[in-house]
Amino acid sequence: MSERVQEDESQEWIAGKHPVMEALRSGREINKIWVAEQAQKSAQSIMLEAKKAGLIVQIVDKRKLDQMVEGMAHQGVVAQAAAYRYFEVEELLGRAKESGELPFFLLLDEIEDPHNLGSILRTAECTGVHGVIIPKRRSASLTATVTKTSAGAVEYVPVARITNMAQTIDKLKDAGVWVAGADVGAERDLFASGMKFDMPLAIVIGNEAKGIGRLIREKCDFLIKLPMHGQLNSLNASVAAGVLMYEVLRQRLGK
Repeated sequence: MSERVQEDESQEWIAGKHPVMEALRSGREINKIWVAEQAQKSAQSIMLEAKKAGLIVQIVDKRKLDQMVEGMAHQGVVAQAAAYRYFEVEELLGRAKESGELPFFLLLDEIEDPHNLGSILRTAECTGVHGVIIPKRRSASLTATVTKTSAGAVEYVPVARITNMAQTIDKLKDAGVWVAGADVGAERDLFASGMKFDMPLAIVIGNEAKGIGRLIREKCDFLIKLPMHGQLNSLNASVAAGVLMYEVLRQRLGK
């Protein structure tokens, strides 16, 4: 079964107590919620939130939920929601401008593992990223697995899905955004003296195995790498992205 369990393209499933609660709190359009008989006590807060919103909550046997979201740890709670709406890059720029903060975006160059994407979205929400940009092809999309791994962050971090990453970088540059590529071959490391991120910024994170593509690397204004003091020369993509995001946040909070 695919990770995104759908009856049609206009709806999707959200599995797990935390993802369902965050979907409710964010105002996501939800059609119906199912709660397993055995989970009624632990799902009381979700049931109360659903009641406030006038949503139908159906109590069912756990086996029904197992069939609805096969292979996922649903914790006895499943919701049927309107499909996630991807944003346009212009909308991300507009939201950043409205925030009054220095724009901060992530561009994910063919991140294929949905767990990595979910983890990146979770950290992005915690560090104030104004938007995440992913390609339509050769990339994980916003599946039920991503929603679960993001711990509900997908409800708060706008994601744009684009057809051409190079053209999108040009569009960001035209809007005054500097583009930094995370690359193991970069000359300067993240903590080098004078490495500042007090400008409108977009960080490119590359594919888990290949890193950033050649064309995208050449489009970047500058490249940065994480210092490595062990035997390995790279980190998991979501961990590397997390370190970079928190360094940007650290510098900006310091100002």
